[in-house]
Amino acid sequence: MTRTPIPVTDPADPRLADYTALTDVALRRRLEPAEGLFMAEGEKVIRRALAAGYPMRSLLLTEKWAAALADVIEAADAPVHLVTPELAEQVTGYHVHRGALAAMQRLPLPDPARLLADARRVAVVEAVNDHTNIGAIFRGAAALGMDAVLLSPDSADPLYRRSVKVSMGAVFSLPYARLERRPQALAPVHEAGFRLLALTPDERAVDLAEALAGVGPDDRIALMLGAEGEGLSPRALAAADTWVRIPMAHGVDSLNVAAAAAVAFYAVATARRPQTGP
Repeated sequence: MTRTPIPVTDPADPRLADYTALTDVALRRRLEPAEGLFMAEGEKVIRRALAAGYPMRSLLLTEKWAAALADVIEAADAPVHLVTPELAEQVTGYHVHRGALAAMQRLPLPDPARLLADARRVAVVEAVNDHTNIGAIFRGAAALGMDAVLLSPDSADPLYRRSVKVSMGAVFSLPYARLERRPQALAPVHEAGFRLLALTPDERAVDLAEALAGVGPDDRIALMLGAEGEGLSPRALAAADTWVRIPMAHGVDSLNVAAAAAVAFYAVATARRPQTGP
């Protein structure tokens, strides 16, 4: 039997509670992690979240997208609500460009040590609290062959709606964990045998390519990234094995953290030992 979406016409309908006031950032930051809720927006992102094993709590979509998501609707073990574009905007507080939103259930995060056990290339993100940058970092890390991401407690939520949207769902394809907020938080990285590289524009840092000379694909490398402006904290820099930088030209002193991350991810993920012999 074919499932039919349930039309909803009242913006105050309690069945739409998960989608109310998505632009209220302070409210969503409190509500989403506490209730295990996050939003997937757009057909591609919704499909990637489901493929990654995240359970769907409910689906809200306009009639235009009902046909495109017919297979998702049919397989959904959750309510599917059909609304007009005007009602979707009234409920969420913004124009739902992609015509479909899914309220998804979070999964428990793995322990950092368990995440590191099978990894070779890891990004360690400290105090990056901008959701756009987090989404872009995850997209770059997934696309350029990193194995996992470790986040400091004060880094932004990868499953916040803006992060998920910017990453185009790449946050679902790359495992991540949260580090503890304590001086020895990076201990699991060292204990797992990773060489920790701190990306910084400091003049004392060595060229990233130079630092990776002699590194092979089986060597364990963790690349540490800091927030815009302030960069990595003194504690993080002190914990690093090597400070590294991306050479700049034309008087530019640094790149946006997401752009710098993409350059560094490519260098780290493709590092190869020099060939010896004839």
